[in-house]
Amino acid sequence: MTSGALLYLSRRDVEAVGLPMREVIDALEAMFAEKGAGRVEMPPKPGIHPAPDAFIHAMPAWIPAQQAAGLKWIAGYPQNMDRGLPYIHGLLVLNDPATGVPVAVMDATWITAARTGAATAVAARRLARPDSASVGVVACGVQGRSNLEALRSAFPGLTRAMAYDVRPEVARRFAADMSRALDLEVVAVERVEDAVRGLDMVVTSGPILKKPTPVIDAGWLAPGAFASPVDFDSYFTPAAFREGRVFTDDLTQFRYYRAEGYFQATPEPEADLGHLVAGQAAGRRTPDERTFAINLGLALEDMATAVRVHAEAVRRGIGTPLPL
Repeated sequence: MTSGALLYLSRRDVEAVGLPMREVIDALEAMFAEKGAGRVEMPPKPGIHPAPDAFIHAMPAWIPAQQAAGLKWIAGYPQNMDRGLPYIHGLLVLNDPATGVPVAVMDATWITAARTGAATAVAARRLARPDSASVGVVACGVQGRSNLEALRSAFPGLTRAMAYDVRPEVARRFAADMSRALDLEVVAVERVEDAVRGLDMVVTSGPILKKPTPVIDAGWLAPGAFASPVDFDSYFTPAAFREGRVFTDDLTQFRYYRAEGYFQATPEPEADLGHLVAGQAAGRRTPDERTFAINLGLALEDMATAVRVHAEAVRRGIGTPLPL
């Protein structure tokens, strides 16, 4: 790249880079170790809310060890599903940490999906049973796919997945696609309960709602199971959370969201992923305890992934140079 130019990476460009999920997981592992040591900078994400349950957030972060500095501008609109549009849209800007000069602008769709799944895998390595062989996916959109891919990567012994969506045809398509892509038995089910009960791990990935009507109640999650509610508390009831140990990816942002009206009856997490990865908090302690990782989605995760995407794009000549 020359001075005064930046690299533009479209969604197709980002996907063409083809960064493997294993590399995204490794990047987040390293980042969370830095976070646990207090060597990163990330303010709580401010946002605007132009429609009910919709958000447009600014997400800045700085990871010195990975030379990753930048900001993601991301929107989530539940109403988009009725319009035939994706729930999530966004752009990500990387800056040169030495000068502050923007070096890249890229579509954030793939990065958001990949890093969210990778964060679930990082949490599951410490909170799920190592012999976990089954998983339930509740809501079979982009996040359902990336989370299943990440758990398949982190748990080679995974053999079976159950998939539920409010639109049965989406669950059936998900099951067919992911069975082929991951060499895994994926079965579409017609009830939420069938994607939760008796399974080793559960991921819920529906829209994030400030005033949810959750349906996964106490007693549904099996003893010893791990759950990753990517959609905050939209599916799990407070009683279900109280049956287990609750963690998050960032305690400060969890409290920020609570002050904004979310998580009004959800138990306070006991630690975050930085504490777990850095060995400052205990992960799973017994085979029978239930564990939850309420990952909110961090700008740190985006930057740790984006710098790797950018480096590989530059190496392979992917993208379009633009003048500043």
